[in-house]
Amino acid sequence: GGSLTGRQRGHFQPVKMAGAYVMPENFQHILRVMNTNLKGRDKIMYSMTAIRGVGRRYSNLCCKMAEIDLSKRAGELTEDEVKRLVTVIQNPEQFKIPRWFLNRQKDAKDGKWSQAVSNILDNKLREDMERLKKIRSHRGIRHYWGVRVRGQHTKTTGRNRGRMQVGAMKR
Repeated sequence: GGSLTGRQRGHFQPVKMAGAYVMPENFQHILRVMNTNLKGRDKIMYSMTAIRGVGRRYSNLCCKMAEIDLSKRAGELTEDEVKRLVTVIQNPEQFKIPRWFLNRQKDAKDGKWSQAVSNILDNKLREDMERLKKIRSHRGIRHYWGVRVRGQHTKTTGRNRGRMQVGAMKR
């Protein structure tokens, strides 16, 4: 391919005019959203993927539902836009985001469909592990032992995952 300009490469260079940089007055280089620091230089859709439980597709959908311009940088958002975005992320079903899009479908405890995000996601995963161990399921026991869970072969692979090496000892 040919040579790319800075903007095509994804670098954000402020426009230089008469020796001064023109940047929005309220530009934030780091935003704090849902216990996560977001880079203000990135486009909002890609910046949001730093939040655990939010991928590119979910991020794109949330931006559209919150009516936020996808060409904006994360640092250019107003407080009102950030609040709208957080509301959409936390209550996806109110904004007509389809159920199949959510990452927590038919929760084992309450049977609800939701999008687990940030520290709520960590809590849910820990609860799932504890539940699997408590009922002594095959998956729970293998998680407890720290070996492969999903039926992979373990005779020759994955030997250095926190255990001693098998074979010739290094001198």
